[in-house]
Amino acid sequence: MSDNRYQPDPAFAHLGAEFADAVEPAGFPAAIPRYWNARWASEVGLSSLDDAARAAHFHRFEPLPDNLQTPLALRYHGHQFRSYNPQIGDGRGFLFAQLRDGMGRLLDLGTKGSGQTPYSRTGDGRLTLKGAVREILAAEMLEALGVNTSKIFAVYETGEQLHRGDEPSPTRSAVMTRLSHSHVRIGMFQRHAYFNRPDLIETLMDYAISHFHQEAAGGETAERAAKFLKAVCAAQAKLCAEWMAAGFVHGVLNTDNLVVTGESFDYGPWRFLPSLQMGFTAAYFDETGLYAYGRQPKSVLWALEQLAGCLTLIGEEKSLVAALMSFPDAYRAAIYEAWLRRLGLEPLDAASDEAFITAFLNFMRESQLPFEAVIFDWFGGVASQTRAMAGPRASAYHGGEFAAVLEGFKARSPHRPERLAHAYFARENPVHMVIEEVEGLWAPIAENDDWSAFHAMLASIGEAREGYDLADGRAGFLVN
Repeated sequence: MSDNRYQPDPAFAHLGAEFADAVEPAGFPAAIPRYWNARWASEVGLSSLDDAARAAHFHRFEPLPDNLQTPLALRYHGHQFRSYNPQIGDGRGFLFAQLRDGMGRLLDLGTKGSGQTPYSRTGDGRLTLKGAVREILAAEMLEALGVNTSKIFAVYETGEQLHRGDEPSPTRSAVMTRLSHSHVRIGMFQRHAYFNRPDLIETLMDYAISHFHQEAAGGETAERAAKFLKAVCAAQAKLCAEWMAAGFVHGVLNTDNLVVTGESFDYGPWRFLPSLQMGFTAAYFDETGLYAYGRQPKSVLWALEQLAGCLTLIGEEKSLVAALMSFPDAYRAAIYEAWLRRLGLEPLDAASDEAFITAFLNFMRESQLPFEAVIFDWFGGVASQTRAMAGPRASAYHGGEFAAVLEGFKARSPHRPERLAHAYFARENPVHMVIEEVEGLWAPIAENDDWSAFHAMLASIGEAREGYDLADGRAGFLVN
C-alpha cells in the first residue's frame, strides 16, 4: 500500500475462536464495479487502489496488507421481532478487515452477499443488486441528515441470477462492503449468555470498552459492566433521536441489528417518512407495527434490556438497572438536541426548547406536509423566513396553526446561518428519499441498465450533505 494513511489493525481476531469462524468468500462469475466510496476510501488510506486492486480486495476479498488473512463470520444470536433465535450469525457476510482512521479510531470493513457461512442455514449467502442500491441510498441519505451511520464502501455486481420470493425474480446479484466502527451487536452478548459463558461476555465487553467506550474503563468487573451499559444506552439514545429527527424508520430493530457503538447499519426494508406519521412502518411483514416510526425509542430500550440481562452474568443487578434507566433521560435530552441540530438552531433553555419542538412536531403532524420539505424550508429558522414564505409551501406557513412555531423560530438564533448560502438552498424542494424515489431510481437500472438517475441522486444527496453540514465541518464519522 503506497498510502501511508492506511493503518491496519485486525484486533477482533485476537479475541479467539469463540467469537467467529474462519470462512472462504464465494467465487463470482463477474466483477462489474457499481459503487466506490471515494470520500471514505481517502479517510482510511485506500484511495490509491487502482481498479484491479479494488476488485482483488472488494470482489474476491483477497486480504489487505497486514490485515485479516481469512475472513471471519461473526457469531451471535438475537431476538427477531421479540422471538429469540439461537440459529443466526453472519449468514451472508463476514468481517473482512479492520483499520484505523486519521483520528486513531478502529473501524471494520464487513461484507454482505459474500457467500455462505456456517450460519447461512437454507440461505444462498447472496445479496440482490437492488438490495445493495437501497443500502447505498439509505447510508448516503442518513449521513447527509446527520445520523451516525455505517458507510457503504464498495459494491460489485456479480453476474449471478437470484430468486427471491418477495420481489420479481430472477434478479441481479451483488456483493457489498460496508465501513463501520464495529459489528459488535447486542446479539453477540446474547449468544454468550445463552451458553452461560460469563468469561466470554467479559472479554467481549472489555474489547468494546477498550476500542469504543473508554469512559467505561477501570474498576472491578461489575463496575465496568454498569458503566459500559450506561455508555451503550447513551450511544443508542443519541442514534435513535437522530433517526427520529431524520424521519427514518429502520424497519427491523432486532437485537442482532443494533451495535454497541450506537451507529445505524444493515438497511433492509427501511423507509423515510413521507410526512410525520407516528404509526408508519417500513417492513410489509411488520403486521403489528412493532417497529413503527413512533415506537423506535421503546424498541431500542427493549433491546438494551436484553443487553442488561446478559450483563447480569458479570455485573450487579441494582447498578445495571440504574444504568439501564439512564436511557429515558438520555433520549429526552438527545431528541431535542437532534431536532435543533436538524433545524440549524441554537438552543434556548430546556423547557422552552421542549415546548417549541412539540409545537413544531404538532404542526408537522397536523399539516401532513412532506417531512423533509418543512425542515428544508425552515433550516436556520428566521434566517430562512423570506425563502420559506415565498416557497411552494408558503400558504401553510401563513395560517394560525403555524403562529406558535414561527414565534419559536424568532426566539432562537440560527446556528451557522452562512450555510444557507450553499447552492442547495436555492432549490425549491429538498432531496427526500421516500419509497417512490427509490423505486424510480431502480426501474431504469432493472430495465435498461441505466444508472444515470442513480448517480444524479447521489450527487444531489452530496449537495444536501454539504448544505446542511450537520457534522459542523468536522471530517470523518459523526462522533457520538
